[in-house]
Amino acid sequence: MLGLHSLTGKFLIAMPGIGDPRFEKSVVLLCMHTRSAAMGVVLNKPRKAVTIGDVLGQLGVEIKRRVPSRPVLEGGPVKPDRGFVLHSEDFAAGPSTQDVAPGVRLTATREVLDALGGAEAPREYVLALGYAGWGPGQLETELAHNVWLVGEAQKGIVYGARHATKWADAIRDIGLDPIQFSGETGRA
Repeated sequence: MLGLHSLTGKFLIAMPGIGDPRFEKSVVLLCMHTRSAAMGVVLNKPRKAVTIGDVLGQLGVEIKRRVPSRPVLEGGPVKPDRGFVLHSEDFAAGPSTQDVAPGVRLTATREVLDALGGAEAPREYVLALGYAGWGPGQLETELAHNVWLVGEAQKGIVYGARHATKWADAIRDIGLDPIQFSGETGRA
């Protein structure tokens, strides 16, 4: 069971063969990790043909500036219709905003969506729909079974647009070679 060591603000990097296609080669930023639960956002699974502007428009957010046409992320299988914005420290919505890691905050209220459409948008941000969640002891069991590697959160990976390389980048960042984890074998 979890001692005093929380993994809030760390990356979970999926090991090959995780057994759940939703998390294959995923990089998850853990936004909360306590004795009773863990919650994170998948950073490298963009939704097909859905942009932040699309979501803001569907929600009736007044657009007062040009919104970049970056994709919305598939944040995880829990509450896939709810938005979670990871953003830089230059935005806060009072107690609705929580610090996650250096340079990264999380807000999941309408205030941040309104800010994305207006002049108060954070300098850096990603919007994810849904999140990854674990019940009591579930994440610890997965860690004990080597389902995940743990790494330090990196803003370049959190906010970066190169989703296809985030998994390999996170592996390299912890000092390993992603080729060691490819799961593919050569043929003679």
